[in-house]
Amino acid sequence: MKVQIIIGSTRPERQSDRLAKWVAIEAAKQEGMEVETVDMREYVLPLFDEAISPQYNPDRKPTAAVKKWLDKVAEADAFILVTPEYNRSTSGVIKNALDFIGFQFENKPVAIVAHGTTGGAQAVSHLRGMIPQLQTITIPKAVYFAHRVGEVVSEEGELDAEIAAHPYGPAGALQATLESLKWYTEALIAAKK
Repeated sequence: MKVQIIIGSTRPERQSDRLAKWVAIEAAKQEGMEVETVDMREYVLPLFDEAISPQYNPDRKPTAAVKKWLDKVAEADAFILVTPEYNRSTSGVIKNALDFIGFQFENKPVAIVAHGTTGGAQAVSHLRGMIPQLQTITIPKAVYFAHRVGEVVSEEGELDAEIAAHPYGPAGALQATLESLKWYTEALIAAKK
């Protein structure tokens, strides 16, 4: 199964890339998971500017930049959105990127890994409200990363050993989330046959 980890921040001093590296390291340990990181910095999208919703436009002709994004996400069987919490929501980069989705996410589960002052709880909540419109689901489990990412995750994506050892910390939450994502992905792939 192909799982894309989408880095949902493009700002210069972002921390989401470190978190995404940690997620990728752990996801690659899951049997049968082929992991790819998709960095929104490489998909420079305009603000959503199409005449109607992509799902209701059979004559849609996306721009080259949008087509590049759509072609990339169409390759995956499942997604992990790594998002910061900005102003009590997800990042504008993720919201805008999702607005361009037609049916590329259809019946492909989405896991959420968020970070921020409250572990990104409001970003998770808002994404859970948006994603069903893409004809899919967010899995029930999520990772709410309340630690300061830059202080506990190295640039290489290694989680601080003391934090990793905590039985109810982010490492356990990520493991449970990955196992759940794998289960939902396998179930949906089987259902499509």
